[in-house]
Amino acid sequence: MKPKLLVLELWRVGDLAISTPFLQAASQQFDVTLLAQPVAQSLQPRFFPSVKVIPFVAPWTVFHHKYRLWSWPWMEILNVCRQLREEKFDFAVSARWDTREHFLMRFFGARKRLGFPRLGSQVFLTQSLKRLSPLAHRYEDWWVVARAIGLEIPARKELPAPPARKDRIVLVHTGAALPVRVWPLERYQRVVQRLRKLGYVARVACDTNQREWWLQHGEADIFAPKTIEELLALLDESGVFLGNDSGPGHLAAIIGIPTFTIFGPQLPEWFAPLHPAAAWMEGKPCPYKQCFDYCRFPVPHCLWGISEDEVWSNLLPFVQRHCAI
Repeated sequence: MKPKLLVLELWRVGDLAISTPFLQAASQQFDVTLLAQPVAQSLQPRFFPSVKVIPFVAPWTVFHHKYRLWSWPWMEILNVCRQLREEKFDFAVSARWDTREHFLMRFFGARKRLGFPRLGSQVFLTQSLKRLSPLAHRYEDWWVVARAIGLEIPARKELPAPPARKDRIVLVHTGAALPVRVWPLERYQRVVQRLRKLGYVARVACDTNQREWWLQHGEADIFAPKTIEELLALLDESGVFLGNDSGPGHLAAIIGIPTFTIFGPQLPEWFAPLHPAAAWMEGKPCPYKQCFDYCRFPVPHCLWGISEDEVWSNLLPFVQRHCAI
């Protein structure tokens, strides 16, 4: 019988995508349960079918008012805790230096609990791990966790290159979870026009709240996927991905699509998509970086300071390498 492993990845699509190689490897040697946001249930059939998913929205992962304790779904939290305590896990792991996750692992009663300690959270762990460096990529944190429980997964620089796709479609996705990560739509529109003038098939996808803008600016054939399944169908038809620092780019990377990402407040060293050919524009300097999802200014200068011409001069050679006309 395989030992029982509980994996905590409580954040969003991009984080789940980055954890995918770990989950795939772990499911070969462990009976794996993943505690994650409900979106993981949509990823599970394709990316980690042997993993049992327990859907759970941790209240502290919302973007606003996360510590209004009186509004937390306490009954749901208690039910999940009761369910997981009954599982009697042999191992529980977290790749995030998050005291809250370490407390949960201890509360769930896992026999061995591994994580990266912070603010005294080593008291909840049976084994404290050390990050490779302060700027280690999020995947590299999972690599450290894997080694600690006896798994072999490739180092980030050794991830195998997927077969070249050379599909004709450049998928331009202009959405992101927060406005602070969205490069101006007007610039995306001009980049799309320049691609089409050169003969590339540029397909535009967006978040639902951006759809009307694109329609009003003449993009009749606009895609605004409402589900992960719809998004994956779009990605499967594409040869190259262009977009913001957001979940769709990470999904594109793990299904083998070269990605070009326009970063703002986040660091590419931490969050670049997991494709060996991934490229990006780094956000402009700011004294408050890294500020994650909150900006002190009316607009995120780190992102909006990246001009259309800067993106184009780096994007065009990238598209020429990976996409056919």
